[in-house]
Amino acid sequence: MRIAIDAMGGDHAPKEIVQGAMDAVNEMEDLQITLVGDEAQINPLLTNQKNIEILHTTEMITSEDEPVRAVRKKKNASMVRMAQEVKEGRADACISAGNTGALMSAGLFIVGRIEGIDRPALSPTLPTLDGKGFLLLDVGANVDAKPHHLVQYAVMGSIYAEKVRHIPSPTVGLLNVGTEDGKGNDLTKKVFAKLQEAPLNFIGNVEARDILNGAADVVVTDGFSGNIALKSIEGTALTMFSMLKEAFMGSFKTKLAAGMIKNDLKGLKTKLDYSEYGGAGLFGLCAPVIKAHGSSNARAIVNAIKQARNMAAMHVTDTIKEKLETMNDKGGQ
Repeated sequence: MRIAIDAMGGDHAPKEIVQGAMDAVNEMEDLQITLVGDEAQINPLLTNQKNIEILHTTEMITSEDEPVRAVRKKKNASMVRMAQEVKEGRADACISAGNTGALMSAGLFIVGRIEGIDRPALSPTLPTLDGKGFLLLDVGANVDAKPHHLVQYAVMGSIYAEKVRHIPSPTVGLLNVGTEDGKGNDLTKKVFAKLQEAPLNFIGNVEARDILNGAADVVVTDGFSGNIALKSIEGTALTMFSMLKEAFMGSFKTKLAAGMIKNDLKGLKTKLDYSEYGGAGLFGLCAPVIKAHGSSNARAIVNAIKQARNMAAMHVTDTIKEKLETMNDKGGQ
């Protein structure tokens, strides 16, 4: 199993990317990694070269670059070369913590879509109170969507939850403004009807306030609503931790209390930490492509690598193809 990683993408590249790669190969014996980027910056950080190769390039895509233009013009950029490794069969999957739009463009134009998938979906795994987590898709790959796009998202998310997250018969919910049948706008009403007919464990509408309680294993929505929900969750978590810190640092008494529950607070932070769940998968492409968080540390990179490795090992892409073919055959009868 070989995974190509954009070593120059992300806020803490290449240091945290390289450290994450070294930690991953130490954990997983069958893993080989290609770090794509500037070897002059990577080599001093690479204290263990076991199962790690460097594909040298000094060009990179920045957060300021226009995604589609950058992918087409910067042929030697680390992200583009990374995707090319997958396309040409030298890597089984790829990961980048860099420009999200550029990675989606590289996935579409270089790695390519699964036949029958109209639009890929960007899907992170988010925390729940019970620690199980849930999959949310789409969170921004496509801000406009048609009903059959969301049905495809549901199929892809369900397969991922079952194959990679090992959830038997994962529940699928449709993000909506109410749980009652018939709620929502024209899009969600049409999607609801289609999901009822799909070969999925569809449980109906779910509200945003319930998704962190584990309302469904897979929550489906369009990219516009999904991105707002994701940013709201992230912002709320950051704000709550800031408020807790401010409250505990307010006086000697509260500082003493904070010291007494320090380990409990660390446990809570870990439960809500994105790095525990890897990255956001770009579902619907011909090979696993993972978008790691821009601020990923080494631990987050290790988990993104595990995620990509499991997607490839469990043949998620092939299963999605087969499921869609079966659905299309039944639909045409």
